[in-house]
Amino acid sequence: MEKQKSITLKHLLIGNKKCVGLKFYPDKVIQALIKDIPEIKWSDEFNMPYAPNNKETINKIFEVFRGEVWINGQYFFTHRSQGKSEQSTDISSFINREPSDQHRACPSEYLQKLSLKKYSEQTVRSYVSCFERFINYYSTMDLMSINENDIRNYLQTLVEKNFSNSYINVMVNAIKFYYEIVMEMPNRFYSIERPPKVKSLPKVIAKEDIKKMIQHTTNIKHKCIISVLYSSGVRRAELLNLKITDIDSHRMVINVRMGKGNKDRITLLSESVLKDLRIYFKEYKPRVYLFEGEKNNAYSAESVLKVVKNAARRAGIRKNVTPHMLRHSFATHLLESGTDLRYIQALLGHSSTRTTEVYTQVAINNIKTIKSPLDNLNLD
Repeated sequence: MEKQKSITLKHLLIGNKKCVGLKFYPDKVIQALIKDIPEIKWSDEFNMPYAPNNKETINKIFEVFRGEVWINGQYFFTHRSQGKSEQSTDISSFINREPSDQHRACPSEYLQKLSLKKYSEQTVRSYVSCFERFINYYSTMDLMSINENDIRNYLQTLVEKNFSNSYINVMVNAIKFYYEIVMEMPNRFYSIERPPKVKSLPKVIAKEDIKKMIQHTTNIKHKCIISVLYSSGVRRAELLNLKITDIDSHRMVINVRMGKGNKDRITLLSESVLKDLRIYFKEYKPRVYLFEGEKNNAYSAESVLKVVKNAARRAGIRKNVTPHMLRHSFATHLLESGTDLRYIQALLGHSSTRTTEVYTQVAINNIKTIKSPLDNLNLD
């Protein structure tokens, strides 16, 4: 059976103009048909033919090859997510910054796209910080004239300065966000290499230490923040987005709306947490969000981190405790108590059990039953 002929569309930037590249294996039929595309030229740099990127060219490509060649547009067309969260990300702090001749600021369209895409506050800060670091390295260059080699050279400087693999990966994401999302050139830099991700195990806190942290909180609000994080396994961003109406005391669940990946789910509502929340409601009287800061706005991510770290310090815990460690501990302790992995997956909001299976490597319920060979040596 003859293999189906195919062409893959690629985003190219040639002479500072957006072009569409046509990548395919040598084939006489394709080579004959491709001559019918207006303004088609050959690029030695990209080793493929190309034409101006406009609506007329795209339509002509599909017209010429219809019924003869399959067009692969997965690297070319923008795939927009249909999920939407309830509110856009606040970018006012970046927009209202004082301009500086010495500092190249993040383009306004970059900030607007981050907001419209509903990226989390933490991701916005990371992307803006990384992208501004990058564009200030090439402060005199037009952004559209920057090529793959320029990006590779910059990433190499980060490697030489011993930046972590995770930071470099975020840097790549921030750079690609501009060219692929903001400028609508998907996979413009598809061949940029990434450092390997370090596969570290989740960091977990013992039940006794979590109990100490809760006991060493300074007020009922802080106690509820730590208790909800641990008892439900919600992420910090999800905690901040929780509203009073998301607490369902009749079903004893917490409704997590538009969590990571814009997915809704339910998770556990602890009976003891519910009692504390009722005390907290009477004292603090939140209006919209479960935990509010000044002017009834959602509590800030920095404040939650501070609450967790202060409680850990007062409890005498030497580990660098973070809100996400409470989520890891929630999952691990459920697994150790015999909860089915599939239920834990649903509570955490993981799309695949593969993500949840990492907790089997830190659960110690089975390890405790294994006796160390040293204990059999009778050294006493």
